[in-house]
Amino acid sequence: MFNYRILAVIKRELMEKLFSKAFITMTLLVPGLIFLMLGIQAFLYSSEKKNLRIDIITESNELTNSFLNDFIKSEYSKSGKYVFSFQTMNRDELKKYLEGKKKELIDEKLGGIVFVPTSALNDKKVEYYSKSSQNISLFKDLDGLINKTLIDQYFHNKTLSKEELDFARLGVDFTGFKVSEDEGIKEEGYGNLVLAYLFTFLLYISLLMIGQMTMQSVIEEKNNRIVEVVLSSVSPTELMTGKILGATLTGIIQMAIWLSPVILLMSTTIFVLPKELLFSININVIIYMLINFLIGLLTFIGLFAMLGAIFDNPQDASSGTLPVMMLIIIPFFIALSMMEDPNKPIAEIASLFPFASIIVMPARMTLVGVPTLHLILAVVINILTFIAIFPIAGKIYRIGILRTGKKPKWSEVFKWLRYKY
Repeated sequence: MFNYRILAVIKRELMEKLFSKAFITMTLLVPGLIFLMLGIQAFLYSSEKKNLRIDIITESNELTNSFLNDFIKSEYSKSGKYVFSFQTMNRDELKKYLEGKKKELIDEKLGGIVFVPTSALNDKKVEYYSKSSQNISLFKDLDGLINKTLIDQYFHNKTLSKEELDFARLGVDFTGFKVSEDEGIKEEGYGNLVLAYLFTFLLYISLLMIGQMTMQSVIEEKNNRIVEVVLSSVSPTELMTGKILGATLTGIIQMAIWLSPVILLMSTTIFVLPKELLFSININVIIYMLINFLIGLLTFIGLFAMLGAIFDNPQDASSGTLPVMMLIIIPFFIALSMMEDPNKPIAEIASLFPFASIIVMPARMTLVGVPTLHLILAVVINILTFIAIFPIAGKIYRIGILRTGKKPKWSEVFKWLRYKY
């Protein structure tokens, strides 16, 4: 029953957390960390090896000359990313050449050898020899160049115009249109994909951070005997309820601050995003995310508070947090996997699964149209999960908060559930 004692605990938690250096620092730091991670990722992509030596070998002089002309003109050759050399030899000569170049390949003095047999003009199958046989970045760079040269050679003696050849070389350029009941058909850039990443990371970081802060707070109060003084004025249930609600309000305020730039972009035309970054979500998505996040915080903070009551120090608690953390980490990776294919069956199942729904559903509804029934069902499932978890966590908290000394075994913790309190 909500009363003035619980309200006092909530006020205490808000004053303690909202004005703490850790909360202020993390609230300001997390958006910066996200941009830093994106910057590091961009830097890693741009800091690849320069002047990587690649030998291009074909079985005909004509094909070799075609590769020479096309590759020398390429941006990769002009920028110095790759240094190409071109030779002509048959497969038997290639075997001897590979033996001679084996040490250079192993020592990475030679980046790789690409062999283009004459049969590639029919099946486009080429061979790559290197210390690392699967260089996805290099394959991606050379795919278009090799394909262009093979197309030119294939149509060399055929009566096709330059325009027809240029068209044959072109790749497919997809323009995405989102079809939904609310907004009909609308063109989209990569904005919704960026938002899905953002929502997923913010939920993941916040649930872990607020949960860990609550657990640390409970452990510190237990070790310092502060809890014994507090329990002289409030019951264990009131103390736990107040701590959970206080931490939850802290998390909601923090998330609202993090989402304020998104809300600003949605509500004003002052800032115009590039076409590629356009997104199509409405305020209902933000409201749902905050409601969903509220239920998730109540659930996970209750679990972390329970763990804090069981153990006397963070070292012992770390062994118990792993199962709870996995309930956050696994959905986080499922949500990330949706960025490649939002319609994965596992994503749809996880968005309606207890615990996982809290992280997966916001990413899913940002990327695809989700039926209203699914959204309602996810909220109901999350509420029922919290209702089922809270009495269990509450009973363990009431008993564990006053127990100190030897680290309890899990079998002993389970016995606490049978105690009458």
